Amino acid sequence: MATPRYINPYTDFGFKKLFGEDASKDLLIDFLNAVLPKEHRVKTLKFRPTEQLADNEVDRRAIFDIACTSPKGEHFTVEMQKAKQKHFKDRALFYMSYPIQKQLKSGDWNFKLNPVILVAILDFEYDKEEEKREIERVVSLKDQNGTVFSDNLKMIFLQMPLFNKMESELKSKKDKWLYFLKNLESFENIPSIFQKTLFAKAFNLAEYLKYSPAEQEIYRESHKVYLDNVNTLKTAIEEGRAEGEARGRAEGEARGRAEGRAEGRAEIAREMKRKGLDTALIIELTGLSESEIERL
Repeated sequence: MATPRYINPYTDFGFKKLFGEDASKDLLIDFLNAVLPKEHRVKTLKFRPTEQLADNEVDRRAIFDIACTSPKGEHFTVEMQKAKQKHFKDRALFYMSYPIQKQLKSGDWNFKLNPVILVAILDFEYDKEEEKREIERVVSLKDQNGTVFSDNLKMIFLQMPLFNKMESELKSKKDKWLYFLKNLESFENIPSIFQKTLFAKAFNLAEYLKYSPAEQEIYRESHKVYLDNVNTLKTAIEEGRAEGEARGRAEGEARGRAEGRAEGRAEIAREMKRKGLDTALIIELTGLSESEIERL
């Protein structure tokens, strides 16, 4: 099978190529401004180290896909999550605690914090309930009345499987970015809606044949890891579904047999009643209770 013209942005290589290099910082800024609230939109960014080490050897370390800071001191973490993990929401909170803790200052510090914002692009749905099936989920700290307690911690989750707009339906810059990310690998040419825009640069950066042989090898390995993860997840889902169906069939058959036996005992008891047999004898022979026999 021929290699697609454009790389898969869900791979580690592809995501970093599009958003994690100095040469593509303008793409990252444009993407963030498409999804961030107006008060957090930025003109410039400074990359931070993506590996955040804990203060002691016991604590785990956190490795982000992309970490950056605005001139106002806002901390942005941008991640591409390829598969749902156990305790996914707790993991998001744990990771966001690092840029909060790193704001600790020595001396007479008044605990004033700069905003910490996570933008997570998800290749899965993290909530299956129908009423929660929204493409974008914005999470912030609120009290029981829905009033914002603090605007310094915000998490934006983009559930990509729920985005199904066609090219003709794209209205906002956010729509265009989500459409680009979801369909990039399948494009053979730049769609007209993206020509003569900043997206043309994104397509140029994503063109596989423009990479050096070394970069192509890195991408192939990254793509293999991505496919392995996807196939592992699909296999687990299919095996779980098959196991559930088999268990359901077995339970159904057992329930059917039990219901059949119960109906058989009831029919025998009904015939005994018609013939005037003593209730105590019917109970002894059928195993039915007195109340069950009276209802026949």
